[in-house]
Amino acid sequence: MARVPRNRRPVGKSTAPGSQRLPHRLRIVGGRWRGVKIDFPAIEAIRPSPDRVRETLFNWLQQYIVGARCMDLFAGSGALGIEALSRGASAVTFVDREPRVTRHLRQTLQRLGASGAAVETEDALRFLEREPQPFDIVFLDPPFASTLLAPVFAGLERGWLAPDAHIYVECPADAPLPPLSAGWSVHRSKRAGQVGYHLLRAASARTVSAEEVLS
Repeated sequence: MARVPRNRRPVGKSTAPGSQRLPHRLRIVGGRWRGVKIDFPAIEAIRPSPDRVRETLFNWLQQYIVGARCMDLFAGSGALGIEALSRGASAVTFVDREPRVTRHLRQTLQRLGASGAAVETEDALRFLEREPQPFDIVFLDPPFASTLLAPVFAGLERGWLAPDAHIYVECPADAPLPPLSAGWSVHRSKRAGQVGYHLLRAASARTVSAEEVLS
């Protein structure tokens, strides 16, 4: 995407009401749907990661993605989860609180003939209060100005991470990541304009109680 003034987000999601309007279409970068263009709803908060960021991310994940069980917790356009399915992930759970978004995602996945996809209309933190199931890869691209990463990190520890799971995070480049849980480490990290994107690894996934998460 083109550079924009500092108070606007160049990639990812934004809740700024004056955000620059962009085409509501993206291209799958790799895998069986490489080059396929998909549309997404004209909602200001949806800002998909650009091609070059997704290409870098999935280069990082290339030895882990085939057969992986993934969760796209702030799904938006679905770009990250669909890219994962395109590259051989066995299953992706898409979560977004906006019904228009999840309805459109279901239509897109049906059009692609995608298998192994589940779409949930739910707030991210409330979703993590459900009975957990372990995922190998979790994608986190929350609204740019939110403070959701710390509670989401805590929620994931309730049993949502498989051993040696990877967690992908997009956040402001000039803001530090929240403190990492025991056993987590930063595996890869880069910057694109005002956005930092990071691949974390949870080498020893630890299950915590709901009381610990809420404390």
